Amino acid sequence: MKRLFLIAILFALFSGALYAQHVDVIVLKARVVNGDTLPQITLPEVNIRGFIIFRSPADQRRFDRLVRNVKKVYPYAKLAGIKLNEYEAMMAGLPEKEQRKLLKRAEDELKAEFGDELKALNFTQGKILLKLVDRETGNPTYHIVRELRGSFVAFFWQNLSRLFGYNLKEKYDPEGKDRDIETIVTMIENGLI
Repeated sequence: MKRLFLIAILFALFSGALYAQHVDVIVLKARVVNGDTLPQITLPEVNIRGFIIFRSPADQRRFDRLVRNVKKVYPYAKLAGIKLNEYEAMMAGLPEKEQRKLLKRAEDELKAEFGDELKALNFTQGKILLKLVDRETGNPTYHIVRELRGSFVAFFWQNLSRLFGYNLKEKYDPEGKDRDIETIVTMIENGLI
């Protein structure tokens, strides 16, 4: 019994010393219920997904291929969202002539830095990239091109892309047909893959 008492005292002393060295103050909302003060904490939304159960080995291979493709193009989509916000901030308040010069310079820089890598993407990776750019920016690629380069250029690229099986106007549907892509992106963002 003496040993237990001694351990409790030592624990109290050391935990008090450690607590005194590192004090974090958190201010919370609270409410009083029947004389007790209860803290109110708003927790972030959590999506709970079960394990993915595949019906066949072919489904497993298809999903694994999709994971590889999404992991390859997701950084480009994130970068596209960041760069688009940067360029929109830089163009705010500039005259149209200066905006065109800025866009031309930005396009040349991006081509020099990522042109070869983006040309090396396969068909499926290109489609996924278009969808993920829509996810990151909130606008389909067609609308981004139309906003930055004009309606005629957007029309040209949409028709050219349709010849090769792409659709720049296609919206990202995280609850529908793009559910697997959304699952993979969520797993990447949470550090699970």
